[in-house]
Amino acid sequence: MITANQLVKTYGKKGGVPAVDQVSFSVDRGEIFGLIGPDGAGKTSIFRMLTTLLLPDGGTAVVDGLDVVSDYRKIRRIIGYMPGKFSLYPDLSVAENLRFFATLFHTTVEENYHLIRDIYEQLERFRDRRAGKLSGGMKQKLALCCALIHAPSVLFLDEPTTGVDPVSRKEFWEILQRLKTQQITIMVSTPYMDEAMRCDRIGLIQQGCLLSVDTPKNMIGAYPDDLFRVKAADMHGLLKATAANDRKTSGYAFGEYAHISFEKGTVTLTELRSYYSRHGFSDAVVEVSSATIEDCFIKFLSN
Repeated sequence: MITANQLVKTYGKKGGVPAVDQVSFSVDRGEIFGLIGPDGAGKTSIFRMLTTLLLPDGGTAVVDGLDVVSDYRKIRRIIGYMPGKFSLYPDLSVAENLRFFATLFHTTVEENYHLIRDIYEQLERFRDRRAGKLSGGMKQKLALCCALIHAPSVLFLDEPTTGVDPVSRKEFWEILQRLKTQQITIMVSTPYMDEAMRCDRIGLIQQGCLLSVDTPKNMIGAYPDDLFRVKAADMHGLLKATAANDRKTSGYAFGEYAHISFEKGTVTLTELRSYYSRHGFSDAVVEVSSATIEDCFIKFLSN
């Protein structure tokens, strides 16, 4: 449904550092594909090229068999796009926004109501409230309804859960899983690594370059090192001790822990506990840890 081949986008003067640098990937029909990376990684630029809002400076892209440059008018009729920033009309009510977007695509709310029923039922009691007065989670649901009301074949969601509370984030991803059963292809970007596990496949991106594309399970399974997590009362000092371990392949803060990795089979749990004890951390809790997508991302960056 989506194919990007060596996409390039450069801002500023000619010859500057590209925001998107030779990016290639494909997305299958009915798949949830996640583009995972921090702010400034190039996610939004890729989305804007695929949704025909930006012209690529190099490479090609196809959406549902249509070229993003020559077939841009046709693409705009078959896709749904939810940008990262709330972009509906704040002075129109919930019902008015939805009716307006349906009219733009020459359809009606009634004709495609089955696509948004589960979402809109949560908005029904606010139907006459101005969109600008909704909570973050409700704005998100309204924006998704407006992106779906014309029955798109591909749905582009650019950081849809940024700034939304954890409960609304969870609800939103449950909605996406239900949409997937209707064979809607979904491409979503997010800076939240935990959301990667909800995608069928993901692409890790940093500084405009695609680091890896695979299923979350395969990516975690391919993590090459032994990984440990460590915490102590003096975390600042413990991180210094972690950084001073010359045998490690990586070491960094990870929530309330420090994560430290070694080549497989080179360090035992007992040896690592002894290392921290010798450095004055007799209270250190040292445990074997399973890798996460964030650990994989950091590993790719260090290679």
